Amino acid sequence: MRLAEHCYRSISSIRGPLVFVEKVFAARIGETVTLRAPDGTLLEGEVLKIDGQEVLVQVFGETSGLDLEKTSVTFHDAVKRAPLSRDCLGRIFNGAFEPLDGLPMFIPQRWEAVSGAPINPVAREYPREMIETGFSAIDGLNTLIKGQKLPIFSCAGLPAQQLVARILAQARLSGEGEFIVVFVALGLSYHEFSFFEQTLQQMPSRFVAFFNLAGEPVVERLLAPRLGLTVAEDLAFNHQMDVLVIVSDMTNYCDALREISTSREELPGRRGYPGYMYSDLASLYERAGRLRDRPGSVTMLPVLTMPEDDITHPIPDLTGYITEGQIVLSREMQQKGLFPPIDVLPCLSRLMQHGIGEGQTRGDHRQLANLLYQRYAKGRELRKLAAVVGEEGLLEEDQQILAFADRFEQRFVHQGEERRDIYASLDLGIELLKEFGMELS
Repeated sequence: MRLAEHCYRSISSIRGPLVFVEKVFAARIGETVTLRAPDGTLLEGEVLKIDGQEVLVQVFGETSGLDLEKTSVTFHDAVKRAPLSRDCLGRIFNGAFEPLDGLPMFIPQRWEAVSGAPINPVAREYPREMIETGFSAIDGLNTLIKGQKLPIFSCAGLPAQQLVARILAQARLSGEGEFIVVFVALGLSYHEFSFFEQTLQQMPSRFVAFFNLAGEPVVERLLAPRLGLTVAEDLAFNHQMDVLVIVSDMTNYCDALREISTSREELPGRRGYPGYMYSDLASLYERAGRLRDRPGSVTMLPVLTMPEDDITHPIPDLTGYITEGQIVLSREMQQKGLFPPIDVLPCLSRLMQHGIGEGQTRGDHRQLANLLYQRYAKGRELRKLAAVVGEEGLLEEDQQILAFADRFEQRFVHQGEERRDIYASLDLGIELLKEFGMELS
């Protein structure tokens, strides 16, 4: 076991962000590396692959101009660590934890390895208490619970980024406690970066943000979520805060994982993604939760774009296995001009019942959600029949349920710029039912 840094001048080749170093007698996967150019410029990197005495290093930054003979490579015998402090609140960083807001770096109180670990099941506290997003389709019917991991499945071209921005600005904790948001954005264009930056500037200092742009090193796309989760764990379990972690877009993360796997010449799995993608995603998602007899919580809201709108694609498929439900955005809803374009029927929050009811939201919440879902689902089925026989061919009762489904989408699901608290959402649901002669028992 090495206990000291070692420096080499044995670079054999440089291919874009990949640097091959020969005659390395000891290294380990994930080890941090520093490259010093002849002009004194320092670049950070990480060991990706070890083949005998040849080591493949992924560099965080631009490698053009590096000299094969004069550039030194130092192996630090340590994995990547994140600087931690409460002073990170209200700050914006890149995927390598460097400030993007023009302010100096804060002074860390401690350092922690970014690799982290899933919460021990024995130490877990069951998720309870809702987090209010301000959207009726989520809060009323698919409630997000503190300590839960609930992904948002989107399709290319749908306003997932606008939905994320609204949740960033609107999310609130229903109970007591200090609530903050850790936002991790991956593979952004400059337009998207500017959009989110403006959103954050209008918020109070109850956030920490990590941005990785599309043109930045792909390995930072894998690093940024781990940095965000490490910060979230510190704020939750060392500073007793309730933290909502939003990661967008996990599809870009998985594509980066595939690219790195290809660089390592690993055997590909389904659709070219590495066979260990399931365990890699689990190593992120399972860091959400609560600890028994300790305040604070980490709740995770990953956002992913389903390639080719295919919910059976490996990325949403594996995410669905690991997480506790899903929120699904629909092209059909988008074409109707609804925002958010949430398709209620395939949505699910498996932990919803533990954060609603008397003493948390309201005693009629569960019954109301069930009745709204039941009537809307029946209305959707009747639309198929009406397309064949015409609306006039339906029974009067069926016509009423069909009208309810349309009204439900236009009034309950669609919000535009409006923010609704949970009580406004529940009152609206009761009002809709009464409008069509339906009552809670």
